[in-house]
Amino acid sequence: MLQVPTRYLHGPGPSPVPPSVLNALSQPCIGHMDPVFMQIMNEVRQMMQKVFQTENEMTLACSGTGSAGAEMLVDNLVEPGDVCLVGINGVFGGRLTDKAKRAGGTVHNMNADWGQVFSQDAIIAEVERLRPKIVIFVHAETSTGVCQPFDRLAEAVHAHDGLLVMDCVTSFAGLPVKIDPWGIDAAYSGTQKCLSCPPGLSPVTLSERAMHKVRNRKSTVNSWYLDLNLVGNYWTGNRAYHHTAPINMNYALHEALRLVLEEGLEPRFVRHRRVHEMLKAELEKRGFSYASDPQNSLPMLNLVNIPAGVENEAGIRKRLLDEFNLEIGGGLGTLAGKCWRIGLMGHGAREENLRLILDALDQVLA
Repeated sequence: MLQVPTRYLHGPGPSPVPPSVLNALSQPCIGHMDPVFMQIMNEVRQMMQKVFQTENEMTLACSGTGSAGAEMLVDNLVEPGDVCLVGINGVFGGRLTDKAKRAGGTVHNMNADWGQVFSQDAIIAEVERLRPKIVIFVHAETSTGVCQPFDRLAEAVHAHDGLLVMDCVTSFAGLPVKIDPWGIDAAYSGTQKCLSCPPGLSPVTLSERAMHKVRNRKSTVNSWYLDLNLVGNYWTGNRAYHHTAPINMNYALHEALRLVLEEGLEPRFVRHRRVHEMLKAELEKRGFSYASDPQNSLPMLNLVNIPAGVENEAGIRKRLLDEFNLEIGGGLGTLAGKCWRIGLMGHGAREENLRLILDALDQVLA
């Protein structure tokens, strides 16, 4: 029989999964066209709308991880020749650039140092210059621990008939993601971060403006599997069969969303911020410094410089895993070997988890 160790997941994801979410996974599998499952889908959509803070009818759980959600939005919204503006201040902006190019977009990049955000004034100026059809920025850059402000961008993007797209994989259910108030046209996330659900689904939402473009494309969507003209009917239209949905993963997402709304969005955001501030204070006492912009740092993903004197950072992370069952993340891209990423996400953003992290670090660094 398969035996898997219990790990304390405090890297960049996945995050600790509550027992009730794991229990939901074990419920009986039923058919993907079963009326009971259709009702579960309805409830999942309604709960996602509350967390996204939107009334978008086209809100669904894309079958696949957050990367599938990114590909769904890019493949549906970018047509060959569309001018796209994509911000790169970490790994995931680079991946979005690649996706937009593969979809045939004419991609222009804005670049910022890793660990820094973009000035909204600078983004607006570039939008005025390029008049792009698609503008894509990462709200919570998992590789660098920074949170990109979005609240002032939509007016400029919409003035030139563009669409504003957000990657909120790491922020969803841990920070405010205000789709309607901020005028976001499309956004995607993942289940394995602040939702504290196993990886496998990507919450996605699109405005009616975005769906108008999807329905009136001049070219066919490149991906059949991710074509919202098809899969959208399974979630919000006439329930036409498209693919066999991951049924039990939707059970798990249903329970994870229920827990989020039971706690309340604002109390949940406050909890993430409070535990982050406690961790930051304790790490700084121990000589750690943060590598991300202090004015725009994520509470759920702490990017810290590796302390002076640590010559084998991978060896330290291996000891944490082997001796304490504690997972923290190494740096990605230009930050590899220079930084650690310590996650406090969802069910893991608790004081008892904080103490476990600090005790383990104290012992291996002693």
